[in-house]
Amino acid sequence: MAELKNKHDMVIDIVNQVASIAAKLGIVHTSTEDSALDGRHITIKGNKLLYFGSCGYLGLEHDERIKAGAIDAVHKYGTQFSSSRAYVSSSYYAESEALLSKMFFNKPVLLLQSLTVGHMSNIPILVGNDDAVIMDAQVHDSVQTAVQFLKNRDIHVELVRHNRMDMLESRIKALKNSYRKIWYMADGVYSMQGDFCPVKDLYKLADQYEQLHMYIDDIHGMSWAGPNGTGYITSQVDYHERLYLTTGLTKAFGTAGGLLVYPEAATHQLVKNTSKAFIFSIQMPPMILGATIESAKIHLSPEITGIQKDLTDKMAFFNETAKKLGLPLINETISPIGFIGVGKPDVGYNMVRRMMNQGYFFNLSVFPSVSYNNTGLRIPVNRMHTYEDIENLLKEISIQLPMALEDSQSSMSEIYKHFKLVA
Repeated sequence: MAELKNKHDMVIDIVNQVASIAAKLGIVHTSTEDSALDGRHITIKGNKLLYFGSCGYLGLEHDERIKAGAIDAVHKYGTQFSSSRAYVSSSYYAESEALLSKMFFNKPVLLLQSLTVGHMSNIPILVGNDDAVIMDAQVHDSVQTAVQFLKNRDIHVELVRHNRMDMLESRIKALKNSYRKIWYMADGVYSMQGDFCPVKDLYKLADQYEQLHMYIDDIHGMSWAGPNGTGYITSQVDYHERLYLTTGLTKAFGTAGGLLVYPEAATHQLVKNTSKAFIFSIQMPPMILGATIESAKIHLSPEITGIQKDLTDKMAFFNETAKKLGLPLINETISPIGFIGVGKPDVGYNMVRRMMNQGYFFNLSVFPSVSYNNTGLRIPVNRMHTYEDIENLLKEISIQLPMALEDSQSSMSEIYKHFKLVA
């Protein structure tokens, strides 16, 4: 117990130290000073900055139809409907979930306050005492947090190296004679570097090993990919009978809430009947549900295809421009999460400050979110950005990065070494 406590304390201390350093540098714990937002800029400490930090990848939070849906719901239902859903739900829930189910191939769905709450409600109910859990090493922290509840029941839990389907198969073979179900938990699109789950290879394993059940968090794939914006996973494969897909409306969908999608009705009803979040927590505000209804209508229309293409074209331009400028682009994909490696944390801190001084703001991925020497500039691109915005950002990074590396006595070759890139 002492060893576990010390490890816990160490992690807390590291996160606290990293956050404190970043806060002193003015790159986290900031606040906008804008009276209104346009989806491209924010103002911090009097400085108007071009903002590459939003996960609202499609910019739908600024769509007038979605805003009108929220306003109309407030007028009709007020600012809240204060009841547990176990007793009574507002009428907006029935309409929201019906539309979301229609989006997701008429599968049963459950809409909760957030995806973190969804995982905490879903995972302890779905995973039985005779099951085993294998998590991808980079699966989202919210999934890992929910899995901690399973350890109190002595359920077998282990990690496998990121996206290594060969290692996953090896562990399935080792566990399959001892456990009823084997759950593999992963992300559809990984939030730090924007790389993808190798879902086609995963499906091959599921077809080969009937004990394998897939629990995938695809919140960062939602809306910008897939038929009707149903996400990255469904852009690649059909819905599998043992796929438990989870996603959320807080990113590209433009509203809020966590969405749990089930392959059949029985598990959906089980979670609905027994989930603590469903029974004991307050429901989502009417304005969020009103906005959700309007966004779902857009997703169910042909319009979503053009909206998706607009973003993926800009992401292709981002990748092409970064390569032309010789920037160390990690995991080149069409996901709207660009990641440019910088190596050491102090290079990353330096770069964020330098770029803020030049009028740009984006996220920094730093230890312990990534390995110590795998610090990177995490640059979400959204549909509101112009091609000129993207090009100017990357040109400025190409100017500032050599100077930041020199300040830290580092080099481009060190970045390539740490990320195992070929120059």
